[in-house]
Amino acid sequence: MSVIKKLGARQNGFSLIEVMVAVFVLAIGLLGLAGLQVASLKSNHSAQLRTEAVIHIYDIIDRMRINKQVAKAGGYDITLLGASPNSGSVVDNDLFAWKNALSASLPLGPTGGGAITTVAGVTTITIQWDDSRGVNGNSTQRFSMSTEL
Repeated sequence: MSVIKKLGARQNGFSLIEVMVAVFVLAIGLLGLAGLQVASLKSNHSAQLRTEAVIHIYDIIDRMRINKQVAKAGGYDITLLGASPNSGSVVDNDLFAWKNALSASLPLGPTGGGAITTVAGVTTITIQWDDSRGVNGNSTQRFSMSTEL
């Protein structure tokens, strides 16, 4: 039995280099995991803003369908950066409430807002917002939807 011990290689533990390499590989893996987490958070935030935009588009479409004749005649048309009037009519109240809801839930920034255009019976609603915290680096995002009332 003593002969087998003498022939085998002798090892008492890990060398410092082996430990350093293992720590380095672990650190690179953890940095990659942190990068994936950041990308996931950015994507989640952008998706939340797109969802908010869709909800607001459906909100104004429902308001327009209630007042269909005025909406088909272009009574709800408003430009992207245009301020909504607040004179007390149903259309003005709808646009005022819609614009306030947009600014409360979306980071509009200086170029953001909502636009409504009606051409030949087709209404197009566009919402534009600042998504500088998003993934693709483009700070301005736009979502449009067209519908027939």
